[in-house]
Amino acid sequence: MAGKSKGKRRGTDEAVVGQVDGGRAELAPDRERARAWTLLIDGAPQSHVDLADPLHLDFAYQRRIGHLIDLAAPARRPLNVVHLGGGALTLARYTAASRPRSTQQVVEIDAALVAFVREHLPLDPQTRVRIRAVDARAGLAKVPDGWADLVIADVFSGSRTPAHLTSTEFLDDVRRALAPTGWYVANLTDGPPLTHLRGQIATAASRFAELAVAADPVVWRGKRFGNAVLVAADRELPVAEFTRRVASDPHPGRVEHGRPLADFAGGAAPVADASAVPSPQPPPSVFQ
Repeated sequence: MAGKSKGKRRGTDEAVVGQVDGGRAELAPDRERARAWTLLIDGAPQSHVDLADPLHLDFAYQRRIGHLIDLAAPARRPLNVVHLGGGALTLARYTAASRPRSTQQVVEIDAALVAFVREHLPLDPQTRVRIRAVDARAGLAKVPDGWADLVIADVFSGSRTPAHLTSTEFLDDVRRALAPTGWYVANLTDGPPLTHLRGQIATAASRFAELAVAADPVVWRGKRFGNAVLVAADRELPVAEFTRRVASDPHPGRVEHGRPLADFAGGAAPVADASAVPSPQPPPSVFQ
């Protein structure tokens, strides 16, 4: 269970703090949006939620995933979605608001974090969101074959993606859970020389026919640590529309796919369980 909170509850201008399994959780108020909060774990920003407007995605990488949720099917059509990693349930809230009657499963190993978020940032009781407090791979294994239209992986232990969520064996189970037309979406983090990102592209390419990756231009150039959003499928992806949306964001990004993406991977080998390592630790400057 979440520890005792300090400060006042939502609706005030003071932070809310609690102890969760992953460390010190803090909900910091957004000074520009009256009912919005940023979730930080041990000082590292994890999620941003606007309770008054769940369609508002403040973090650039979450906005890019939001574009993919929008593009995965015709507007307003309900989807079956698996979220590996819960955070403040930002993307589950977004899906519920943009695609009513969607059925969603959230897998978040930190049960105390789930309790903390649900206490201070409650979900609309009408949303069809089930939360399982288990390891991401263990939770994924419980998803029926071919059930998911989207599997979204946004899993961090501290500031790093665990090694067992970076491998071909992990993606084999993602493919098992996906419908034939389903998409796999992952939030990846890396910095110079982008070895982890290249390996993750190669790993996804070994299991899916179509890939696209969105990131800030400075991340692509290996100039800065940051996020990259990967989408993979066995059907053609709406790359042109995804590219247009990412380029039109408040912080414009660039989408790579096809031959340029393969060239970027540069012959990197797919990652197996036996050789997998966590994603790189971000430099301290990322959170300053």
